[in-house]
Amino acid sequence: MKIGIYGGTFNPPHLGHMTAARHAMEALGLDELLLIPTALPPHKLLPDGTPAPEDRLAMTSILADNLLLGEKVRVSDLELRRAGKSYSSDTILELRREYPTAEFWFLMGSDMFLTLQQWHEPGQLLAQTGVAAFARTQSDPVQAMEDQASQLRKTYGAQIQLLHLPEVVEISSTRLRAALNQGKGREFLCLPVWGYILMHRLYGTHADLTALDDEDLRACSYSMVKAKRLRHIRGTEEEAVRLAQRWGADPEKARRAGILHDCTKYLDGKEQLQLCEKYGIVLDELERRAVKLLHAKTGAAIARHVFGMPDDIYNAIYWHTTGKADMTLLEKILYTADYMEPNREFDGVERLRELAYTDLDAAVLLGCEMSIADMEERHQPVHHNTLEARNWLRDRK
Repeated sequence: MKIGIYGGTFNPPHLGHMTAARHAMEALGLDELLLIPTALPPHKLLPDGTPAPEDRLAMTSILADNLLLGEKVRVSDLELRRAGKSYSSDTILELRREYPTAEFWFLMGSDMFLTLQQWHEPGQLLAQTGVAAFARTQSDPVQAMEDQASQLRKTYGAQIQLLHLPEVVEISSTRLRAALNQGKGREFLCLPVWGYILMHRLYGTHADLTALDDEDLRACSYSMVKAKRLRHIRGTEEEAVRLAQRWGADPEKARRAGILHDCTKYLDGKEQLQLCEKYGIVLDELERRAVKLLHAKTGAAIARHVFGMPDDIYNAIYWHTTGKADMTLLEKILYTADYMEPNREFDGVERLRELAYTDLDAAVLLGCEMSIADMEERHQPVHHNTLEARNWLRDRK
């Protein structure tokens, strides 16, 4: 197994880190990549205003997830758990015990690479791992890197590979932190990491979460879910806007309902129940057993209490999973958009899409009927609100 090790303070993790990680995976043919946030870097002090270790770990995990490489990329808290300075020579020995037969490659930028012989126990590190170094800016000294590689090979018998990134994101973490403190720099971050920074008010950001523009609201919502869910969320948002324009609802309210509708989708059962208790959401017996139903209710609560959304958006999110009798126009739009957005593929979806633009009530009714049929086929209980929604629409027809 060939494993890459990418360490650093990740303060914050940015697009430069993503570019380097993607290229290293391909260029080195890695089976796995470990991102390891440093606790106490030996070569420098963590600057004032550095987020808590758990925040840096969380942001690094978000970045790793958004590489969309699944289990091939993992984040380790190995150095955050270890007392004292985060020496790479200690880290590689711990990893060697865990993976005794692995081929390791230590990834680093040119600045670290050019001083590698000054690290703590460089010989011990280089005896256990190869080093892959990449230029971090267009002006990095390529000749100096080649000379350093030759010297490390001669002195330590080191395995060195110089990587030439096809795309260089020219930003340092120092400059990025300064930009964030001035309300700039989000273009150097993947959107969910930017959302995490806003949500937790890191790096001097003091966003009013109840007054975000659409892009920042999107960032915050995306920071709360898995990257694999983002295509669905964006598809639901865009479909909801189109349906609102077709049927005369407020497109901006439809957009915001779509952005936030799945924001608590990945909370576990305990977390869902805690939010329900916190916000006074009364649950029936089925909802207490079926965690899948709760994200609509807790998502609505977050939309209202964290992001300041009005009641009609709250209600649209609240009912988007089960539906209910006598739904409002916005509720019908979100329910339908969630069901048949462009990334959905199942038998009957094309008929549902056709009805959505010709007879919205018929589309909602078909959605309820398909949900009921699916649950019954899987021998799962159907929520009474879905049955009531179907019956109400049938009676109206």
